[in-house]
Amino acid sequence: MCGIIGIVSQNPVNQQIYDALTVLQHRGQDAAGMVTSDGRKLHLRKGNGLVRDVFHQQHMVRLVGNIGIGHVRYPTAGSSSSAEAQPMYVNSPYGITLAHNGNLTNADSLQADLFREDLRHVNTGSDSEVLLNVFAHELQQLRAYEPEPQDIFAAVRGVHRRCKGAYAAVAMIIGVGIVGFRDPFGIRPLVFGKRAGSDGDEYMIASESVALDILGFELIRDVAPGECIYVTNDGQLHTQVCAEQTQLSPCIFEYVYLSRPDSIMDQVSVYKCRLRMGEYLAQQILERFPREQHDIDVVIPIPDTGRTAALPLAHQLNVKYREGFIKNRYIGRTFIMPGQSQRQHSVRQKLNVIELEFKGKNVLLVDDSIVRGTTIKQIIQMAREAGARNVYMASAAPAVRYPNVYGIDMPTPNEFVAYNRTEAQVAKLIGADMLIYQRIDDLIMSAREGNSDIAAFDCSVFDGKYVTGDIDDSYLERLSLHRSDEMKQRRDAEISNDSTVIELHNHA
Repeated sequence: MCGIIGIVSQNPVNQQIYDALTVLQHRGQDAAGMVTSDGRKLHLRKGNGLVRDVFHQQHMVRLVGNIGIGHVRYPTAGSSSSAEAQPMYVNSPYGITLAHNGNLTNADSLQADLFREDLRHVNTGSDSEVLLNVFAHELQQLRAYEPEPQDIFAAVRGVHRRCKGAYAAVAMIIGVGIVGFRDPFGIRPLVFGKRAGSDGDEYMIASESVALDILGFELIRDVAPGECIYVTNDGQLHTQVCAEQTQLSPCIFEYVYLSRPDSIMDQVSVYKCRLRMGEYLAQQILERFPREQHDIDVVIPIPDTGRTAALPLAHQLNVKYREGFIKNRYIGRTFIMPGQSQRQHSVRQKLNVIELEFKGKNVLLVDDSIVRGTTIKQIIQMAREAGARNVYMASAAPAVRYPNVYGIDMPTPNEFVAYNRTEAQVAKLIGADMLIYQRIDDLIMSAREGNSDIAAFDCSVFDGKYVTGDIDDSYLERLSLHRSDEMKQRRDAEISNDSTVIELHNHA
């Protein structure tokens, strides 16, 4: 899960990209980067940290040019080293930078092919660098001195032919323009829009429509599965579907948790989708308790993403909706914190209880999803300490039992609280008096109601069915080993040691 942006403007883009990255910050808090071009040179700044920490005034003044791309990272492949912050750069052909959201499921074999056949060297463990080099090689094979739109489309056609998995990407070619493309299944989101300038239209490509909104761009539409969007330096738009076979199968977890509620993705309002999730949850509760014979006194959301589903749920149950937790907005998302101890430590820093909303009441807590269960277990304990008589739990998503291979760094299966456990067993483990999971068919209906043309959703974290068809047990086993907390901590320690060596050499 990352956020990407590309802009072709008639004015300097540095501040525009900065502002857009801030509204995509929820898609990645690990690193940020921006590269701009004045038509002759690239100007790059990237590093670990939030957008506001990476870009200072002295950096912004050097990011000159009317065309550029940006990225916020949350690492799923490779490591959290600042060397893997994006955008990434390759000098041949032309000079190309690329920012990527997703995960290439055949990155290892592609990297070997790049070395043996394409004679290209990949310097990091990031699949984004692999994607960049595949695109660069396909473009170089055409040997066009000044690439035409058909050359760009041919290169992207080669990317689709070679790359598997999920990828939404923006690339900037020096002196040429911005290219955006999306995998043949449209798993990761990508939209584009335009804005009237004094000398013609300006264009923007982004992960979510909210990035367009804050800069005054009009949303044109989503980038179609397998489609390439090419905007020249002078603002000419060209589009073409470059993949031979396509099927729109967006990741349904985008609607559950990842995206901002004010985004429109594949013509579906994330906000409306989450409202419908709450309505379906209410129906399920009323099925269990005929004629509203439940004893729920109050519905309380887990901020922030549980809020939208909790509102219609309370309304349908005819009980009070109350805010019971106050969130400290300066603590990062626990979902993307690397170690278990760090996640556990952050919960009480992140949330504080309003005791009067819990004391003596039967409380129904609502969250977007339950992954590891460590966070919600502590929250339920906080509710009991505040005086709740009974604590019930409702998840707007079904039980998460399978790893995501398409760009969300979910843990290994044995770290999922629902792995090999029934609903009752999970309830006991997290300390809830009752647990209600969303049914997967209801979740699909919540999203599909916004766009009936969506053929299917990638629901692999819930049902273990991977839409690209290339995932087997051996791949999942390797992925589990790579993503375990122990392995991440080992990589972080190696990065820390490497940084110390570099500092010593610099001082020498």
